[in-house]
Amino acid sequence: MTSRNGRSRRNLRPVYLPADAPDAGTADGLPGEAPFTRGIRAAGYRERLWTMRQYAGYATAAESNRRYRHLLESGQTGLSVAFDLPTQIGYDSDHALAAGEVGRVGVAIDSLEDMETLFRGIALDAVSTSMTINATAPILVALYVAAARRQGVAPERIAGTVQNDILKEYAARGTWIYPPEPSMRLATDLIEWCRRELPRFQPVSVSGYHMREAGCTAAQEVGFTLANGLAYVEWTVARGLPVDEVATRISFFFNAHRDFLEEVAKFRAARRLWAKLLRDRFGSESPRAQMLRFHTQTAGSTLTALEPQVNVVRTTLEALAAVLGGTQSLHTNALDEALGLPTEETAELALRTQQVIAFESGVAATADPLGGSWAIEALTDQIEAEALEWIGQVDRLGGAVEAIRAGFVQARIQEAAYAYQQDMEAGDEVVVGVNRFRREGDRSRVEPFELDAETEAAQVERVRAVRARRDGTQAAGALAEVGRAASGGGNLMPAILGAVSALATVGEISDALRAVFGEHRGR
Repeated sequence: MTSRNGRSRRNLRPVYLPADAPDAGTADGLPGEAPFTRGIRAAGYRERLWTMRQYAGYATAAESNRRYRHLLESGQTGLSVAFDLPTQIGYDSDHALAAGEVGRVGVAIDSLEDMETLFRGIALDAVSTSMTINATAPILVALYVAAARRQGVAPERIAGTVQNDILKEYAARGTWIYPPEPSMRLATDLIEWCRRELPRFQPVSVSGYHMREAGCTAAQEVGFTLANGLAYVEWTVARGLPVDEVATRISFFFNAHRDFLEEVAKFRAARRLWAKLLRDRFGSESPRAQMLRFHTQTAGSTLTALEPQVNVVRTTLEALAAVLGGTQSLHTNALDEALGLPTEETAELALRTQQVIAFESGVAATADPLGGSWAIEALTDQIEAEALEWIGQVDRLGGAVEAIRAGFVQARIQEAAYAYQQDMEAGDEVVVGVNRFRREGDRSRVEPFELDAETEAAQVERVRAVRARRDGTQAAGALAEVGRAASGGGNLMPAILGAVSALATVGEISDALRAVFGEHRGR
């Protein structure tokens, strides 16, 4: 039976034989060898465990700082910052359009003082930080660098990554500001600047996660994500950077969804396909440059508000699939995220899930433990072939930017999401506790986390106080320089770094860019 939503589970055979995967365990070589189907390290996790990087951030910088320090004390090995919606789309907390959204889905960051507070007591040369930010990514990276300098940390000692993937915002998420061309310029400026200034920092994490959350299939997630990755390579190579240098600065971000076997195969297929694409399209000669490195987050869209305790089981299986697929870092969702922001207790339990997999399950003791499974190898081949076909369709439209501009990627994601919803409502896709095995009455016993009602007012006062005590002439001059740089053809990062150092705010810098670039209007 063929599923309408394109998921491979419905197409699995009852049993697999050697003839179904004739090259299993031989064609792709060993772990650590190109094309890296079996992983990027020869010894897998025996050499180095994945980074346990729990995505967190809410309310004010001070409150998020307390959460980060608690998670680090609990054994987390990297930070991952969630920003609130106004920060994501370039509005300060006192802007009229920010009302009701300050600190809701992440931390509010308006100025350098907020960024300093966010990392108070956390040495930025001793921790790797991931920042999930896109349209305002250059500004937030500049704030991070400026905060590190105030700690006495030189840029070359800063480690981490920033998402900086504006293409998936147009395709699936919506937190864009500027039209595609200036947005791609900003993304490319950041990649180019980090190459010079931040040698340990990954300046783009191409994200399939949000497209999968919006409803696309596993093969579409791989295909559309790698197509976007190709676009960033093309734009940066056009600046004159060698492909093998560019590729080492690009990482990826994938979803770990509910279909266990499909997800393991998906990660293996993505690694193999990316290595081939870099070699065949760009003439990459460096195996290190061809390695697809990726972060994984378990699927928020699979979590349920009904019987939320069951979400722990879902997240555990999804996290295990990511580990067996060879992820480099991992976030595990908390059981209450379908209800609201995680509490401190549920966030810690989510981290414990990773720790049990790492230290109790035994799966980290050998590289690619499912490699050679006829079913896994056949699924890997299938997803690679389907993903390559999606990339081909994007290519025929002129590449990722043009395919998104034409609405092609958005339409395919919407079709897949609709098909899945039909299957779920018909009962063909079972969701335990929702459309089958559902108990009557609300007995969840989970109290959702609630923000302090005074959070927004306090943050509004904070940003206004920064404006009142800074050197206004210096800030105005720095903002004018951002506008001049945007009107020219040079890299914008030095001007943006100058502006944040002068205590210009995220909203003010975004407005200076809006004045030159304009704003994008969605389809």
